[in-house]
Amino acid sequence: MRVDIKQVDSYEDEGAVISAVNLTDDIKSAIDILENNCRVIPVIADGKTVMCKTEAVYYIESVDKRTYVYTKEECYETKYRLYELETMLNFYFLRISKAMIINIKKIKSVKAELNGRMRAELLNGEQITISRAYVKELKGKLGI
Repeated sequence: MRVDIKQVDSYEDEGAVISAVNLTDDIKSAIDILENNCRVIPVIADGKTVMCKTEAVYYIESVDKRTYVYTKEECYETKYRLYELETMLNFYFLRISKAMIINIKKIKSVKAELNGRMRAELLNGEQITISRAYVKELKGKLGI
């Protein structure tokens, strides 16, 4: 890929133009970096609403009509439903079952199971099952 840099006189004139055939994950990632777009999810911790950075999220799960956000060591509740979070989150997040969304950047390894499902081990050691209906899309995102 060719990179052209043009020096400007002021911060107001700074900008970037991306010319691409397709909007790939790599280009989307570059856009996020350029926009300094650190997305957050409002979560509840100790009765207070705090902002959880999406880059810290391992997975999000819906249990008994409540939605929980899991990071490396913490579990938070959020008022959002999974379908709402899907639209808020970037392309590194993927639905892997009716009740779960996973951050594919937090996957350490995946293993196929006999029943067509897959099992993913996350960087924090947790094991997550990927439903058959979502295996193909996960394989596409991971390039396997």
